[in-house]
Amino acid sequence: MGSRGNFLPTKALALALLGATWALLWQQSLTAASIAAQSPSQSPAPDWQIAAGGKMAFDSASVMQNTTPPYRSSSNFPLGAGDVYIPNGGFFRASNFPLVTYILFAYKITPAQEQFFFSQLPKWVTTERFDIRARAEGNPTKDQMRLMMQALLADRFRLAVHYETRRVPVFALLVDQPGKLGPLLQKRSDDSPCPTTPTVPSPFPSPPPAAPPQALDSRFPDTCGGMLPMIPSAPGRLRGGARNVSMDFIASSLTGGGSGVERTGLTGRFDFAMEFAPQYGAGLPPNSNFQRDPTGPTFIEALKEELGLRLEPQTGEVDLFIIDYVEQLPAN
Repeated sequence: MGSRGNFLPTKALALALLGATWALLWQQSLTAASIAAQSPSQSPAPDWQIAAGGKMAFDSASVMQNTTPPYRSSSNFPLGAGDVYIPNGGFFRASNFPLVTYILFAYKITPAQEQFFFSQLPKWVTTERFDIRARAEGNPTKDQMRLMMQALLADRFRLAVHYETRRVPVFALLVDQPGKLGPLLQKRSDDSPCPTTPTVPSPFPSPPPAAPPQALDSRFPDTCGGMLPMIPSAPGRLRGGARNVSMDFIASSLTGGGSGVERTGLTGRFDFAMEFAPQYGAGLPPNSNFQRDPTGPTFIEALKEELGLRLEPQTGEVDLFIIDYVEQLPAN
């Protein structure tokens, strides 16, 4: 099997990261029940919503249920929590996605929030699929598109939400040896260019490194702002990374849906890449025919050797996304 055969798309990469940390989860008991048992305090909207301009709405929009066979979903720009975006003159187009995808997009829900978020949803939110076409004046940013989607979901699905801060078990991301970072974690200079528009059509990943694995320190994704899959240096490994992201984003991404909090003390923006050989059953897609490279580093080894970081079970405050109400689209 060649290197390209081991490429996994972004969601599968996140699942593999989650599986890689599963051995630690038993120490945490991070379940919806344990979270719900904590004393909540309501928290304000995230800073990104305020920075994007507060409430906004599309000028026109259509939402239709898609009842065709579940062929591949598509959209005119990535709907993930990162900043990767293709400016489109105010046009939003997405087809064949479940409502949960639109909610994840609209509220920029991070991997650290996903576990509790999914536990609240009625089944139809994850199974019924919808097509959305919408327009807005000008050339809104990705975050402004999110705000418009919030208004659309509130209007068509009566979606009502709020945020709560609760103290729960978390994975703290720490520097393994103070003052020393790994070769694949680099701080960005403020003036270096970093495009968030993909240079190749999605979902093609960044190319494999021309040098052996030990020379991966200079290889990061081509596009900035989000966790992206990359072609590994050898079969049987997974590789991914991001450019121009915060340590908060890295902490959340590396736990792939677990509750990761940034406690490195590092400030600013970073580029990073990570390659590891996942354990069997570590969130890999079924029937993927993935053959693990027995010579490759484990997730924990790669975290330490490539990034100079480690995860430690602790407790901490987490902003949770709470669904108050959602109803099905009225029949036409």
